[in-house]
Formats: sequence, structure tokens, C-alpha cells
Amino acid sequence: MALQDLIIRRLEARDADDISRIQEAITKEPSTTDYHRIVEQEAKKEDRVSFVAELDGMVIGYMITYIIYGGFGLEKSAWIGAFGVEPKHMGSGIGKRLAKEIFDVITERGIKNIFTSVRWDSTDLLSFFKLLGFDRCEFINLKKIMD
Repeated sequence: MALQDLIIRRLEARDADDISRIQEAITKEPSTTDYHRIVEQEAKKEDRVSFVAELDGMVIGYMITYIIYGGFGLEKSAWIGAFGVEPKHMGSGIGKRLAKEIFDVITERGIKNIFTSVRWDSTDLLSFFKLLGFDRCEFINLKKIMD
């Protein structure tokens, strides 16, 4: 794949099926997440910072990022909530290109903190985010399972 042919563009509502397809290819299971709702809501936002990677008219990667205003002692921050690249294109720099676009936009908006959460046993994702400069921070993820 030639990275110069890759197009990074803002997420649009029509990308939901492609995002579901990519997620199912990664997990090798049917997706239980309602990407149509997530993508539709995100695409409507004025301050959206979510992008897709497109090659030959087909979405092959995505990174959905939310801006959070005032939370946990931070005035404004960003949160990478969902990310994926088609398995056959993993390792080709698509994730880095998506992240760079997001980093550029949040920097322009004066946002200094960007967070994400990764399962402790997802070594490939941990390595990817470490490569982008992410590290452990002062927050601890907490979980409560509702009965």
C-alpha cells in the first residue's frame, strides 16, 4: 500500500458500516457496539476530532476522539475512545497518521491532555500508544458492574 494515496478525513455518519466491519475483522466476532449511533452523534458535533483513513474510496481505519470540558480537575481534555485499522493494513503507519491529525487539531484548540484506556493484556495496543508518546498517568481506571 502506498501511504501517499491514503486520505485522512473527518468522520462522517456514513462511515458507521465501515467502522463496524473493521471492528469485526479485528475481533473476529460480530460487533455488539452500536457504531451507527456513536458515529452519527459524533459526526453532528461542531467540535469533533474524529477521523477515518480512506484508501481507494474505502475506509480502512478510524480514530474516534472526544473533547471533554471540565472533568476531574482538567479544564479541557481529549479522549481517544475508539480506534481500529483493518488487520491487513496494520503496521503500515495508518494509526500514526490518524493520531497525527488528531494531535494537530487538539493542539490548535489549546488542549494539552489527551487520554485513552487500554486493556492491560493488549500488548499490541499498549506498544502502539507508547510509540505515540502515551504513558501511565495520575488517573486510575475504576469499574463497577451493575447488578
